[in-house]
Amino acid sequence: MDKPTLVILAAGIGSRYGGLKQLDTFSEQGDTILDFSIYDAIQAGFGKVVFIIRKSIEADFKAFFNPKLEGKIKVEYVFQEIDTIPEKYRDNNRKKPWGTGHALLMAKDVISENFAVINADDFYGRAAFVGIAEVLKNTDKNSSNFNMMGYVLKNTISEYGFVSRGECNVNKNGFLTGITERTHIEKIEGKLKFKEADGVLKPISEDTIVSMNFFGFTPKYFELSESLFEDFLKDNYKEPKAEFFIPLVVNHLIVSGTASMQVLKSDARWFGVTYIEDKDYVTSEIQKLKDTGVYPKNLW
Repeated sequence: MDKPTLVILAAGIGSRYGGLKQLDTFSEQGDTILDFSIYDAIQAGFGKVVFIIRKSIEADFKAFFNPKLEGKIKVEYVFQEIDTIPEKYRDNNRKKPWGTGHALLMAKDVISENFAVINADDFYGRAAFVGIAEVLKNTDKNSSNFNMMGYVLKNTISEYGFVSRGECNVNKNGFLTGITERTHIEKIEGKLKFKEADGVLKPISEDTIVSMNFFGFTPKYFELSESLFEDFLKDNYKEPKAEFFIPLVVNHLIVSGTASMQVLKSDARWFGVTYIEDKDYVTSEIQKLKDTGVYPKNLW
């Protein structure tokens, strides 16, 4: 069985953070959040990492990661740009990337094995990588049986503003029946609320299972999502803010019965950097993990 691949979504601009958070460091040793994800993935048995980035940050990424990863795991780079779509849909008014679903399609030519996909700026925890790797290693790569790591909403909130999460509906057998992209969830006066498209705020349970963009797929995913992206472009290529999210693909595949998705639940406290104010908290949590021996002082 091929070792699974880890795909990292790292092409984001980080407008709310105010900078390139993918390469920001959170320890005295100069570790990014990504360093911990890759370290955990290697420990869990992943055999390759694919960075999805923009051309403008290629030199910075390679200078940062290539020396430390050489000889430890195979590395590939692919690029998401606004114009990496069929020419007939290119619109010069577009200012932002087409979303995570489009980004993941950029990796289809370098992946022939089962793979997991994560965000570059989210800390998921060792157990999550071990759990999803075990499933991927035992899944036929021609299968449409996918999986994801689900987190409890209250463990994924920033204290400094709103976050985007995929709200998951899970049946009694542990399979996803639907996923709703909530682009604005925040804590207001101690209560969690999400914003509807019309701007109305509604309560949401703190125990809701949410997606943190930690999915496990077979190569079959590319075949299934490519046609969906084409359909999306037909309807949205002139919309400057329309985005093609992985959860939209997942939802379509599940509701249509084309694929299934097992939800692997993590009770871990997620942490990440949506806002620059998150940095001190993340830095202190990482130091605790090193102090207690979860990670060595020097990862590499």
